[in-house]
Amino acid sequence: MAKSADQWFAEYGESHRNPTNKAIHWIAVPVIFISVIGLIWSIPTPAAFDRAPYLNWGTLGLAIATLWYIRLSLPLGIGMAIFSIIAASLVAAFESTGLMPVWGMSLILFVVMWVLQFIGHHIEGKKPSFFKDLQFLLIGPAWLMGFIYRSLGIRY
Repeated sequence: MAKSADQWFAEYGESHRNPTNKAIHWIAVPVIFISVIGLIWSIPTPAAFDRAPYLNWGTLGLAIATLWYIRLSLPLGIGMAIFSIIAASLVAAFESTGLMPVWGMSLILFVVMWVLQFIGHHIEGKKPSFFKDLQFLLIGPAWLMGFIYRSLGIRY
């Protein structure tokens, strides 16, 4: 039987109670999400992808992740789809600057944010949840979205 969003969030929350760790997650989780998009975005695509603007492995990955979120909860899926569009737009905007390759900036952000995450979990005294189940890598951003929804009185 599939877990509900609340069940995932409760399990994820067990290792995210310390205020410092939670604060780190509010910064690091969205940046890691965006950096993963940037890394996947940078994988060369077949010529057939050229027919559609912004069709690349990163946007395909976001589409698949959005389906996973929708299966978890339609309202959360909608919120995560909106966040995904914003995240992809940020990657595309950075790419257009030409300052450095998207994969390079994404890799730097990914490493720095994971160092922060591990510092937060050291402070918390608990391992990151994804050591138990890789699906928690998708739950982290939705867990934050759940906080936003609850603060706005939106049911998920």
